[in-house]
Amino acid sequence: MEIMAPAGSYESLMAAIQAGANSIYFGVEQLNMRTRSSNNFTIDDLKKISSICKEHNVKSYLTLNTIVYDHDISLMKNIVDAVKQNEIDAIIASDHAVMNYAKKNGVKIHISTQSNVTNIDTVEFYAEYADVMVLARELTLSQTSALVSAIKKRHIKGPSGELVRIEIFAHGALCMAISGKCYLSLHSNNASANRGACIQNCRKSYIVTDKEDGVELEIDNEYIMSAKDLCTIDFLDKINETGISILKIEGRGRSADYVYNVTKCYREAVDSLNDKTYTKEKINDWKDRLATVYNRGFWDGYYLGKKIGEWSNEYGSQATKRKVYVGKGVKYYEEAGVAEFLIESQTLQNGDEIIITGPTTGFIQTIIDEMRIKDKAAAKAVKGENITFLLNNKIRPSDKLYKIVAS
Repeated sequence: MEIMAPAGSYESLMAAIQAGANSIYFGVEQLNMRTRSSNNFTIDDLKKISSICKEHNVKSYLTLNTIVYDHDISLMKNIVDAVKQNEIDAIIASDHAVMNYAKKNGVKIHISTQSNVTNIDTVEFYAEYADVMVLARELTLSQTSALVSAIKKRHIKGPSGELVRIEIFAHGALCMAISGKCYLSLHSNNASANRGACIQNCRKSYIVTDKEDGVELEIDNEYIMSAKDLCTIDFLDKINETGISILKIEGRGRSADYVYNVTKCYREAVDSLNDKTYTKEKINDWKDRLATVYNRGFWDGYYLGKKIGEWSNEYGSQATKRKVYVGKGVKYYEEAGVAEFLIESQTLQNGDEIIITGPTTGFIQTIIDEMRIKDKAAAKAVKGENITFLLNNKIRPSDKLYKIVAS
């Protein structure tokens, strides 16, 4: 199974590659479903992204999956043209205008989950345009397996001449609405989720007011519209048996540490399936590691037959660890293998677990065994001090240093 990781920044892009992703997906400009929540790239970034991905033998997919209006057509065509010019591997699309223009210009297409592919006849219809289809998130594994089998039975092939491949979401945030088609944000704030501008009303707490007598009731213990995050790592063997081709990790609005840790866990899990070393002990370790980064609690989604979602019982992340900004990179001394950082906030001491992120560096996680201040051994560093410590990986002045603490 191909592991597709999110890339909302160059830090996350490099983190995904370092963690073993087979492909990455990202957005540019405003015609994608993470316009508000992710620091999207621009068309000018495509050449660099393509170059990085080709250098590391990783496929690149651009999301162009919002509803498209007439006034968007010019921008949409510019994006598709840039995708072709810069040799991005495919576009993830839901609007027929995008599919039509991309097909005419020889650009590969993946059908987005926003298109709600739920049956084999729909697969057959979209096969005129696409080699890969992301299924609606509400299907069970049984339904998914039946679709994959039907593709083989009917010999449904995409434009490449190969059998259509099926992609499903494996991990990350879920929406209370059918495959994300929610109108709550549009009604309350004129910010359309289907245009990538969702303000996530569903993640908030609410007070219900009786219209007749004005009595107010606070909804306690559960955020009744805020779904827990999808996690499939403990039944990945069952997913593998369905015959799907691509596992998609949600999170273009997430940080590099999230992208690295989640991608790394699923990389190890898929490799263990291939090696026949997929065990309960490993699953428990992966779930513990997945819990250390941003999450709203975990559930199985609809894959195992549930008809209604599981809701979060608290606001925001339930991660067992969090990162605290400490400082920025100063210099890397290659001959000595030493990194220098300026402490700008908090304190740092020997034994602290740290992460370093940067547009070129990507993601580094380690523990400080020994640091030095003005070339003298030091047990602790405070704001304003420059520290050095041994590090095998090169760092840059643009890099940020964080320490990991318990939540």
